Amino acid sequence: MPIGLLKDIANEAPIQGTFLGLDVGQKTIGLALGGRMLGVATPLETIKRTKFTKDMQALIKIAKEHEVDGYIVGLPVSMDGTEGRRSQSIRDFAAEMNRFLKEQGEADPFIAFWDERLSTVSVDSVVDNFVEKRKTKINAKASGLIDKLAAQLILQGALDYLA
Repeated sequence: MPIGLLKDIANEAPIQGTFLGLDVGQKTIGLALGGRMLGVATPLETIKRTKFTKDMQALIKIAKEHEVDGYIVGLPVSMDGTEGRRSQSIRDFAAEMNRFLKEQGEADPFIAFWDERLSTVSVDSVVDNFVEKRKTKINAKASGLIDKLAAQLILQGALDYLA
């Protein structure tokens, strides 16, 4: 299957099954899990990035545990809708992820991009509203809470679109 914007390849998305949402950052990868049948995304966990191969091994382990059928990757788009260096970095990440998944025996992984504009900022704002002390907010960031909540927001948008 091709890798592309969800709006362009939605007809190729698995009808049933489970999706893994990814908020790919430089230091972490936030993960969320959800499916088209229920239409609900749930924050799952955050992978601390080290090396690409180790990151992918952790991702594959999680994907197998949850019997993932497709991947929704947040694509950082500028407010004016253009793509910059960070977008290209995520596209490169997804291409390498696709190659790695195929090498590991996943025949033709479904990988789609979803516009993640303001997802982390939105989650940060929500955490600000519910967290009383700065120290607790720092712990939320360090624990990966913000990353997996951002992944949830990305995946929920994609599931809503597919519905």
